[in-house]
Amino acid sequence: MSRPRILHLSTARSWRGGEQQLAYLAGELQAAGIPQLVVCAHGSPMQEQCARIGIDHRALGFRASFDPPNARRLARIARRWKADLVHAHDSHGHTAAILANTFFGMGLPLVVSRRVDFPISSGFSARWKYGHPSVKRILCVSDAIKAIMARGVPRPGVLCTVHDGIDPARFAAGPDGRLHRLLGLDAGVPLVGNVAALAPHKDLFTFIDMAALVHKGMPHVRFPLVGEGGLRDRLERHAKDKGLEGIVQFTGFRDDVDRVLPELDMLVMTSRTEGLGTSILDAFAAGVPVVATAAGGIPEVVQDGESGLLCPVGDAAALARAVMQLLTDHALRTGLAGGARRRLALFTKQAMAEKTLREYQSVLAGTRGAANTNSA
Repeated sequence: MSRPRILHLSTARSWRGGEQQLAYLAGELQAAGIPQLVVCAHGSPMQEQCARIGIDHRALGFRASFDPPNARRLARIARRWKADLVHAHDSHGHTAAILANTFFGMGLPLVVSRRVDFPISSGFSARWKYGHPSVKRILCVSDAIKAIMARGVPRPGVLCTVHDGIDPARFAAGPDGRLHRLLGLDAGVPLVGNVAALAPHKDLFTFIDMAALVHKGMPHVRFPLVGEGGLRDRLERHAKDKGLEGIVQFTGFRDDVDRVLPELDMLVMTSRTEGLGTSILDAFAAGVPVVATAAGGIPEVVQDGESGLLCPVGDAAALARAVMQLLTDHALRTGLAGGARRRLALFTKQAMAEKTLREYQSVLAGTRGAANTNSA
């Protein structure tokens, strides 16, 4: 089969896990010689990233979930670039691609990424999007998401699992003390933290409740939250109400997670829902032990007692017990770190890109086969 021409579609105006995965995928496919074009939002971090790493891209003024003018522009770009397939990396991009196919003659098979672990709506719009005949694959980032999606999509046969991947080499340099300096702490102060957007599904209120319990027995530990989001003010008030001012500390968004994360003594993920949890994979690469809730796809990454410790969702007391156990048991920390390194081999950006490319090729082989059959 000739090398497929892949048009990636990303409408996001922020930089989160899905955008990082697209950047990893595009970089790996570029190295493999696969022609690609990224259509992204004008002025977005994705546009900046494409320019930085030399990925061909076009920017459109995506503003709304239902955007016929930009869907028409997308169809025009796809035809001129002679794309073979469109990969929509977010929900708004999925909508735009369906509009482009339905009303503006784009006529291309669609691959859609699904990253969130809640069911699709039963409404007409969602069923139209996910049941549209041009949708040939829905790439779920975990088996948990695939199982949830299977209960709602009209054609479950389009579902497959392609786990997210990371670049372990990103963390090779290790810590340099900058997080302790940022927080105004001595170098030896233990840090139990979280790296995530300050968003509802991350349940960082439970993280703060866990910190309050640990603080009672281990007052020397500090709890940095690395990330930004709309809940910051409420989270800061909750920490204050718990008497944790200066104990739970907020760093805001950081673009140097590769140097900050390795400085943690432990990563604690308190998510209520989670597609997979790439911050956990980052922690594995950085050699940082992990305590996490058994939400969504997290148990596919964290094998309890082997590559980390799992706790029930929303259970601050269980999380606190696991944290205190890890802080005092050096042998357990060492064993979990070794298990995490072995587990990480299944979740690299290379593995993710290879699986994705196989799905592209399978879709195009089926599409071309159908076209040949029809023409015969």
